[in-house]
Amino acid sequence: MTQHYTLAQLDAKANTIRKDIISMLEAAGSGHSAGPLGMADIVTALYFDIMNIDPKHPDWEERDYFFLSNGHTVPVQYAAMAEAGYFNKAELKTLRKLGSRLQGHPERTKLPGLENTSGPLGSGLSQASGVAYALQYMDKQPHRFVYTIMGDGELNEGNIWEAAMFAGKYKLSQLIGFVDRNNIQIDGSTEDVMPLEDLRGKWESFGWHVQEIDGHNIESIIDAASMARAITNKPSVIIAHTIPGKGVDFMEYDYHWHGAPPNHEQAKEALKKLRTLDGKIKAGE
Repeated sequence: MTQHYTLAQLDAKANTIRKDIISMLEAAGSGHSAGPLGMADIVTALYFDIMNIDPKHPDWEERDYFFLSNGHTVPVQYAAMAEAGYFNKAELKTLRKLGSRLQGHPERTKLPGLENTSGPLGSGLSQASGVAYALQYMDKQPHRFVYTIMGDGELNEGNIWEAAMFAGKYKLSQLIGFVDRNNIQIDGSTEDVMPLEDLRGKWESFGWHVQEIDGHNIESIIDAASMARAITNKPSVIIAHTIPGKGVDFMEYDYHWHGAPPNHEQAKEALKKLRTLDGKIKAGE
């Protein structure tokens, strides 16, 4: 069911999603900026190339699953879902509003197409592992895959590693995780708050196949997912190196934007930066 696009079209979609993120957060007056902007290329690749989904039929029985574990980054998922046609884009401006289907953290029962509720960090890999186990051992549907994105700061949570042990033990080859390795969390650098390295070695020691990629190179993201699907005897994790706040220079690398929205003037400047990126994408730079 997935419609395939050229790499230039995917880059353009990622930038459209970034602009929608800025507009949503400005309208909400609260929320997280850096993570969603940094994850836009990964989420674009998932929704518009990698995953087998049908936005017009969110509960299609043959679909792949996507579990957002770092739920505070959900503006990027909402923006991608609207771009894909799950719901009308006008609804994006209801982010975090009372009664909205677009809560600040995803609520599965609120919006068709959301596969999990997340907010408390560290739960997404467990949720994804459970579904991957069911697909592999109970339903025996080897053609379907379960994708999840985790934040790197989120890896401080112990239940991530409990799920990693479970998935390794049962060789859940239909489980493919992404780590958004942007090196920041809300209180500063991940390596200052709680060092993660040797991150590759940690996952490998739990029995996972590991790849490291540039999380802003959509071709690399698609290729890594393809490689992960070809691994049949263990779960896979793709450590995607990203820039927090990608595309908006005054937000990039600055952990203060982890949990802050832009005000009107900042949003105006951010959208100007992203429109400039649009021009570069069209020019093939």
